[in-house]
Amino acid sequence: MAFLPKKLGCATAVSACALAMLLSPGLAQAEAFKWAGKTDPQTMDPHATNSAPVLGFLNNVYEGLVRRNKEMKIEPALAESWEQLGAEGWRFKLRKDVTFHDGSAFTADDVLFSYERASSEESDVRSWFSPVKEVKVVDDHTIDFLTNAPNPLFPDSIANFMIMDRDWAGKNEADRPSKEAENHATRNTNGTGAFMVTARDPGVKTTLAPFPKWWDELESNITEATFTPIGQAATGMAALLSGEIDFISPIPLQDVPKMKERDGFMVHEGVEARVLMFGFAHQADALKFSDDVAGKNPFQDARVRKAAYQAINVDALIKKVMRGNAQPASQLVSDAMKGYSTSKADRMAYDPEAAKKLMAEAGYADGFSFGLQCPNDRYINDEAICKAAASMLAKVGLNAKLTSMPVRNYWPELRADKFDMYLLGWSPGTFDAEHPIRFLASTPNKEKKLGSWNFGDYSNAKVDELLPMIQTELDDAKRQAMIDEVAGILQDEVAYVPMYVQPLIWASKDNIKLTQRTDNFFILRWVTVE
Repeated sequence: MAFLPKKLGCATAVSACALAMLLSPGLAQAEAFKWAGKTDPQTMDPHATNSAPVLGFLNNVYEGLVRRNKEMKIEPALAESWEQLGAEGWRFKLRKDVTFHDGSAFTADDVLFSYERASSEESDVRSWFSPVKEVKVVDDHTIDFLTNAPNPLFPDSIANFMIMDRDWAGKNEADRPSKEAENHATRNTNGTGAFMVTARDPGVKTTLAPFPKWWDELESNITEATFTPIGQAATGMAALLSGEIDFISPIPLQDVPKMKERDGFMVHEGVEARVLMFGFAHQADALKFSDDVAGKNPFQDARVRKAAYQAINVDALIKKVMRGNAQPASQLVSDAMKGYSTSKADRMAYDPEAAKKLMAEAGYADGFSFGLQCPNDRYINDEAICKAAASMLAKVGLNAKLTSMPVRNYWPELRADKFDMYLLGWSPGTFDAEHPIRFLASTPNKEKKLGSWNFGDYSNAKVDELLPMIQTELDDAKRQAMIDEVAGILQDEVAYVPMYVQPLIWASKDNIKLTQRTDNFFILRWVTVE
């Protein structure tokens, strides 16, 4: 097993570097690596889409001030160190002699530009910066993030904040991200990360190669990495078994037992940080997809939402659809996250008879139809989960008109409010319960950068009041009491129907060494081919 040297002393022409490595005496032959996943990253722009397929992929190409290690702990990245400026905010000391892939020097001005870009109206990650009041460049390698109040979580909250080169973005007319139309940053990259994109064919193939001038040590011997999105599970498994690819994520749950018995392959199992849940169109005046309810929205009634909750047999979903590879969830975070509310650990009982009574009390004894939107290539067995849940809901009079679609179409549909009920999975980027409160339970507010993934516009004044207190409280017991209160409100009002924590099920050839993180990010710098 060979590792790439930190400094190769060759130009950024990656093919030339790779050839030199192959021919250099004393180095074992380096390797190409091919991997596949269900979903192609929608964009190469790190500020345009706040989704795991995009952020996970781009963590190989772009870097932030901090990053997460193999155990998900925060560690230095482009910032060598950081310190709290009392109650004012945080100061970050930046690395020197870091370059972007095009050779440009990295400075504090690039961090300032990236903050301006990532916190702009056009950005999908702007809510990360809701606590920030101002950003000040102290010198070329020192920058201050000043916050509205003490913010002990801030370094953790920006682990996926990726830094772009101001000059490169300006020269290529990509000063701001674009969610809808393309710009240069949609298909092209210029990061400081361990790998650089050498070719991009959206939806077909993306090729990367090691960045020869990366500042850190590369724990990998691969000279080229190629990602291919494969939406059909059977096609993906056939590609792995035939040797066409070296690794795939995820694999069908039904294939796990036989894959464990196959010579030459490995199954990598774990538990993700992601909770799967159903959400509602809380603020819609009327259902958009109902055949028999006009001019009103039954999901505005908590009794109807509670009926939906009690109609879904989560244990059966886990056993039959997920083949036992998931754990029930009662909150928007799993019990592995900081701030998990042990006092609110119990799920509401599965009780279809109670659900029918609630429907009758709300005035819908005969039931009603509604639109249920789901992706079919984003989460493990997502379409199957929605079909099974729809069958359960129908037994209490909630007749779902299910529409499933690829995730590239799914997010635009949700942002356009084209749903009555929908499926969502959420993994907290900070590994803290504050994260989903900010993104999913806060009243949407563009100015304050809150509730950016609260598609159903759920709103509760007490939750909005508690969030900034949770963000600034330094006493753990007091903070937990406030998180418990929010968890209770969300459960009582059935803001969402949390179902289960998604498993991690990966497979590879047995000569592949890798690291499986609970955020389901696949990090190339930890991959070796033996």
